[in-house]
Amino acid sequence: MKILIIRFSSIGDVVLCSAIIRAAKLQLGAEIHFLTKAFNKSWLYSNKYIDRIIAFDVFDQKLSDSLKQEDYDQVIDLHKNLRSQRIIRSLRVKSLHFDKVNIQKWLMVNFKVNRLPNKHIVDRYFEAVSRLGISNDGKGLDFFIDPQVKLPDDLPKKYVVLSLGASFQTKRIPGSIIEEIIEGVKVPVVLIGGKDVIEIGDSVQAQCINMVGALSIQESAKVIAHGQLLITSDSAMLHIASALKKPQLVIWGNTIPAFGMGPYYGGQEVSFKSFEIGELNCRPCSKLGYSACPKGHFKCMMQQDTKAVISAVHELIHP
Repeated sequence: MKILIIRFSSIGDVVLCSAIIRAAKLQLGAEIHFLTKAFNKSWLYSNKYIDRIIAFDVFDQKLSDSLKQEDYDQVIDLHKNLRSQRIIRSLRVKSLHFDKVNIQKWLMVNFKVNRLPNKHIVDRYFEAVSRLGISNDGKGLDFFIDPQVKLPDDLPKKYVVLSLGASFQTKRIPGSIIEEIIEGVKVPVVLIGGKDVIEIGDSVQAQCINMVGALSIQESAKVIAHGQLLITSDSAMLHIASALKKPQLVIWGNTIPAFGMGPYYGGQEVSFKSFEIGELNCRPCSKLGYSACPKGHFKCMMQQDTKAVISAVHELIHP
């Protein structure tokens, strides 16, 4: 059986597909092809359950024709947008897709009416593929670190990782909050993040190990894997830490865990805590995020209780 799994989008979204990739490979014995954006290939190549990564910048006729020649038995659409639907129609292959609960998200964002299912997106993925005989194995997510990837030499033996990156500004932890956390934590703190948050990392005056902009996704994952825990916002690193079965503290800005994309460990017992300002009548303001707070105050981040975060750090690393 040859299966094409589709997920474009961001790093975190692709990590969330890993449980379905593994289950389809092991439970069906299928040949798995994965269609995604080109930037995901730089870290996804080490996934041992994918037989072929089909990565693209522009989906053109040549790529469409090459997919048709693969003669797939089944498509699993974990993106479910107009582009993925056009691809499926062109292939004329049986397909499955999941419920994106966009109407429920719209109601929550615009009217604060909560009709969201109390179910993680990964569990909704498994519901969608159950008719193929695929079931949740309880092993959570996967992230495979290439054995060739080295840990930076100047790391201490014990440290906490704090991730600055997120796809939207309104998901990112502000520099002032970062400084308060670093100053209160009694172990070394390593800052990670992409080149787009170098300015935030450079603005932090508190004593820390700043690796922002210096690491690849694979290298960042290795730093997380060897750390004691991760402090992050709603970001790709949240899902990578979940795949690595690392404890974490998640600081939520404009998005909410009720959207179904919080830490997912499957049946594994791993500690995590969420921090969110729940009483704000403007939150969530988007299912994704903005380049700046629409209200101008950014209270969902600026009012975070850093003392509670610091206390949780010490609780999780010294249980």
